Amino acid sequence: MHKIKTKRERVQFASDNVTGACPEVLNAVLKANEDDKTPYGNDELSKNLQKKFSEIFEKEVIVFPTASGTAANALALSTMTPSFGNIYCHRLSHINVDECGAPEFYTGGAKLVNLDGNNGKIIAEELDKNISGKGVVHHTQPSSVSITQLCETGVAYNLDEIKKISEIAHKHDLNIHMDGARFANALVSLNCTPAEMTWKSGIDVLSFGATKNGCLAAEAIVFFKPELVGNIAFLMKRAGHLLSKMRYVSAQLDAYISNEVWLKNAKHANAMGKKLSQGLLKHKNIELVYPTDANEVFVKIPKNIIDQFHSHGYKINENEWEDKAVRLVAAWNTHQEDVDSFLNIIKS
Repeated sequence: MHKIKTKRERVQFASDNVTGACPEVLNAVLKANEDDKTPYGNDELSKNLQKKFSEIFEKEVIVFPTASGTAANALALSTMTPSFGNIYCHRLSHINVDECGAPEFYTGGAKLVNLDGNNGKIIAEELDKNISGKGVVHHTQPSSVSITQLCETGVAYNLDEIKKISEIAHKHDLNIHMDGARFANALVSLNCTPAEMTWKSGIDVLSFGATKNGCLAAEAIVFFKPELVGNIAFLMKRAGHLLSKMRYVSAQLDAYISNEVWLKNAKHANAMGKKLSQGLLKHKNIELVYPTDANEVFVKIPKNIIDQFHSHGYKINENEWEDKAVRLVAAWNTHQEDVDSFLNIIKS
């Protein structure tokens, strides 16, 4: 019998979650596997992360590794938001749209207050107007603000925007959290330092993302204010995120932030994102929906061109985003030839 050949699905550009881990990270995991180590984050790799992250951020920080971005976000927010509190965020933010109620669950019932903003970003003035109800027993209480960097539209908050939002939050005695799932991509896009994009701009707690940019499964909660750490260790254990073999997550993070691996990966991903964006815009029927600040490209593509991509096996998510936009994402291991092959489908 003749076997029926099926077209292989090509998930390139569908997300930066489709990629494998970079060699530096894989080698670090193999090395961590060589000997027995003390469990539950008491190994040397995990302990040394405090020092390495403190050097990167030019400030003594407290770091807790986690295995997922959702856990990092929800646990971070649970340290600064009581069960009767409010978390102010953009309506398109990951914590509001893509985390299945995890922030509400981990905080014990805190309320997400959605803001419209602009291009996926919170506007400081709008935030200021919406913070209300403090001290009124009938209302949930203003507690924290969360911004996403890069935000869900692929656009980066510039430093002035972060500072203004932080100033508003602190004026109302709120803590501010940054969801840094694509932290490195935003960092190299703005050409600033990690300190400038976080605590020097008023950020109190950071969810430091690494999985999308070359790790297997590794994120970290970074506290810039020791007083906010609170009961995070107990919350992590209760939530099932105190890993017995934490060294494998720590090994990934250690390799990722060593020798500028994370910056190299992000620079390449951003360059490929810009190349893809510029190539698509050469086609008169393709419209850019949001600015391409880093590695994510949001465009409106005619149905006939989408069908062409599908016929070549590409997975195009055409109903996932607002305004019928298509999201295409370049990654740390995207080749120039990958971009050229994709763009050549339009030419043909």
